[in-house]
Amino acid sequence: MTDLTNDMTFSMWDDDEELPTDTLPATPPAAPSTSPGMLLRGTPITPSRPTAPAASTSPTSIPIWTPSPSAPGLNGSSRRPVQDPPAASPAAGDQLDWELVAAFRARASTNLTQAIQGREVMSVEAQRELGRSIILELLDAAAQDAISDGSAVLDPVQQQRMAQAVFDALFGLGRLQPLVDDERVENIEVYGCDDVLLEHADGTLHTGPAVAESDQELIEFLGFVATRSEGNARPFSEARPRLHMRLDNGSRLAASAWVTPRPAVVIRRHRLTEVTLEDLVARGTMTPVMASFLRAGVQARKSFVVSGPQGGGKTTTLRALCAVLDPYERIGTFETEYELHLHELHDKHRRVVPYEARPGSGERGLDGRPAGEITLDELLYDSFRMNLSRQIVGEVRGPEVIAMFKAMQSGSGSLSTTHAGSAADAIDKLITCALEAGPHITEAYAQRAVARHINLIVHMALTDVEDENGVSHRRRYVSEIIAVHRGEGGAPSVTDIFRRNGRGPGTPHVMPDDLASELVPFGFDIDAFNAQIGGQP
Repeated sequence: MTDLTNDMTFSMWDDDEELPTDTLPATPPAAPSTSPGMLLRGTPITPSRPTAPAASTSPTSIPIWTPSPSAPGLNGSSRRPVQDPPAASPAAGDQLDWELVAAFRARASTNLTQAIQGREVMSVEAQRELGRSIILELLDAAAQDAISDGSAVLDPVQQQRMAQAVFDALFGLGRLQPLVDDERVENIEVYGCDDVLLEHADGTLHTGPAVAESDQELIEFLGFVATRSEGNARPFSEARPRLHMRLDNGSRLAASAWVTPRPAVVIRRHRLTEVTLEDLVARGTMTPVMASFLRAGVQARKSFVVSGPQGGGKTTTLRALCAVLDPYERIGTFETEYELHLHELHDKHRRVVPYEARPGSGERGLDGRPAGEITLDELLYDSFRMNLSRQIVGEVRGPEVIAMFKAMQSGSGSLSTTHAGSAADAIDKLITCALEAGPHITEAYAQRAVARHINLIVHMALTDVEDENGVSHRRRYVSEIIAVHRGEGGAPSVTDIFRRNGRGPGTPHVMPDDLASELVPFGFDIDAFNAQIGGQP
C-alpha cells in the first residue's frame, strides 16, 4: 500500500470529542479475556476490564516541569516536578485493549488486501475509504455475534475509539497518532515503548501513554512506517539504524535503534506553517524595526542564514522570511526531509520546485555510495536548468553546506538554517561543516565562501520564562543579527546590527552606511533603527 495517512475520520466519530492524551494510562491495560486468535476464528469480541492503575501511577498525576533556582538545567534554568490539576479519570472500560486493536488491524489488513487484488490501481484516498468501511463492517459483525451469544459488547464510545485506533494502526502512526494529532503537543519524545514525554508548545512536559507493547514491536512499526511510502521511503534496519523522515502531516520524525539501549524517537510537530514577519512581531519573536530590516533584506536579495538551538524556531522564521517573496517568484527548495512546505502554500508561493534528498537503501556500489542515494548537491546541479530565481537550502547540518554555497554562488538572495549557539558560532559551524565535505575542501576556502556568500545571520534564542504562577514557558525570539563581510585574508568579519538584549529581542547597535543605502529603497525604517540605538525596542 502507498503513502497511507489518517487525515480522515469515521462517520460515527464525534468531532467534538477529543481523545484525552493526558489521561490515557502510561502502562498497557491488562490482557483481554478474549484472545486475538479467537477473534480471527470469528469468536465474539468482549471488551476487557483492566484494573485501574494505582494511585502512584495515576494518569491524573502527570509530571510537568518548571524552573527551580536550586540547580542549573536547560538554557541555564532548572526544573522540578509539579503536578497537573486533578482531572477526571476515565472509566476502566474506556481504556483501549491493544491486543484487540492488533487483531482487528490484522483482519482488516487481510480483507483490504483481498479487496484490492485484481482491481485497477487505487488512489490513497480510495484505499482509506475502503479500509474504513471494512473496519466498520468488522466491528459491526463482532457486535452482532456478541449480542447473539449474550456476551458483553463494546458500547458506542468504546466502538468509536476502537474504530479510530484500528484505522490509525492500518493507515497512520498507530498508537502515536493521537499524540501527533494533539494541537497542544510540539515534540513527542520516546525513550522506549513505555517511556514517553510530550512537550507542549509552552515548554511544559507531560507523560504520555505507551506507544507499543514492546520495544521490538515499536522498532518493527517504525520500519513499516519508514518503507510504506513510495515517494518518501527510508531504510530503517540494523544496517541503517538511523531514521529521518517527514510524516504525512508535515511533522518530522527522527529515530534510532540498535545503537541505543532502547529505541529512541522524536517527532517534531511544525505548528506554524503559514506565518509572516508580522505574525512573529505579534508573538514577541522580533520587534517591528527588526521586521522592517529583515523584509528589506529579503527584497534586496541578501543571503540569509538563520541560526539557533534545536527547537529554537529557525524553520518558522525562515518560512516568515520566505513569505516576503513575490508569490510569482520562481524558487527551489532543497531539503533532506520536507519541512518548509512552501510548495503547499499555493496562495503565497505559486512557482516552487521542491527537492528532497534520498539516503539510499541498497548495498553500496563501487563508488562507495548506497544504491539509490540522491544528495542535495546533485539536486542543486539539476536545478540549474529549472529557471529558478532563488535556491533555498532548508537546513545545513554537515556537508550539505557545499550545496548552500553553490546556491548562493548561482544567485543572490538564498536562505538557509543551521544549529548554533550564537550568530558568531554559526560562522564557525558552517566552516566546520564545509571541512566535513572531504579533503578537497580547505579551511581557507571555507572561510572565503562564508565571507563572500553570506550577507546576514539571524540568530534565534530559546529561553524558559516563568509566569505569575511560577510555571515555566518557552520563549523564542531573534536575539541578534549580524552582517558578514570579507576581512583580512578573505576571512569573515562581522558587524553587530542587532545586539543581544538580555532575555528578549535584540536592540539596534550599528548600521553600516552601505547596507543602509541598499535597504532603505526597499522600505527599511532607518529612522526607527537610529532612534532605538542603545535603547529598548
